[in-house]
Amino acid sequence: MTTIITLMTDFGIRDGYVGVMKGVILGIAPEARLVDLTHLISPQMVPEAALVLDRSAPYFPAGAIHIVVVDPGVGTARRPIAAQVGEQRYVGPDNGTLTRLLARARRQGWPMEIVHLDKPRYWRSEISNVFHGRDIFAPVAAHLAIGALLTDVGTPVTDPVLFPLPAPVRSATGLRGEITHLDHFGNIGTNLSAADLAGLGDVSVRLCGQEIRGLVRTFGERDPGELIALINSVGELSVSAVNGNAGQQLDAKVGDVIEVSKL
Repeated sequence: MTTIITLMTDFGIRDGYVGVMKGVILGIAPEARLVDLTHLISPQMVPEAALVLDRSAPYFPAGAIHIVVVDPGVGTARRPIAAQVGEQRYVGPDNGTLTRLLARARRQGWPMEIVHLDKPRYWRSEISNVFHGRDIFAPVAAHLAIGALLTDVGTPVTDPVLFPLPAPVRSATGLRGEITHLDHFGNIGTNLSAADLAGLGDVSVRLCGQEIRGLVRTFGERDPGELIALINSVGELSVSAVNGNAGQQLDAKVGDVIEVSKL
C-alpha cells in the first residue's frame, strides 16, 4: 500500500529546500505519495506550526506520516523525534510542534508513542548541522514508509517538549481569550470555541480597541470592509473583514486579548 508523507516547513518555495527533501524521500521510498501541507509557516514560529498540524493532520487517512520542520534549534541539543499519535506518525524536532496534537490525543484517548531518533543508520551518511530536514527527518520518514517501526529508528522517550496552551477565562459578563492565529486572508483565529460560547446568547466581541456586536454565520451577511465575528471552519470564534484583511485593519497580533460579553 502506498504511504502518504506530508511535508510542513517554514522554508518557503523559492530555494529548493523542499524539493531536496522530496528527493531524499523518493530515493528510499519511491512509491511514497508526497503531499505539501504548507511551506509558508512564519519563520521559526513553532506554535503556528503546532496549530496548523493539529488542524490538518486529522483529515489524512490512517498510516499517513507527517514531517514537520520548523526548527530554530537545528544543530543544538534539541532532540530529533518521531511519534505515533493515534493512527498516524510524525517526524521532526522535539520543540513543541506536537503540543496541540498530543493534547487532542489525551482528550480523545488515542494511543501515543514517541522515540528519540538516535539510530544514525536511518539517516543520510553525511549530516549537516543546519539541515536536519534533509539529513535526518526525510530519510527517517521514508524508512517508516517502507516498513521500519518506531522502535527501529529511535529509543522511547516520555518527556516531549510542550508549550503552555492558554485556556479561555470566564468573567462576570462572558469570556476572555486571546488571538492564536492570523491566516493568509487576515482572518483572526482565537482560543474561544463554539462550545465555550454556548449558552451566552447574543454577544459582543471586543478586540484591539474595536467592538463587534453579534455573530454572523457567513461572510456574505455583511457589506465589504465590515468587521464581523463568526464561528470558523474548525469551530473557533474568528474575526474577519468582509473581502478585507482584519489582521491588518486591527493591527492584530498573536496573544492579543479578545473579550466576549452578553448583549
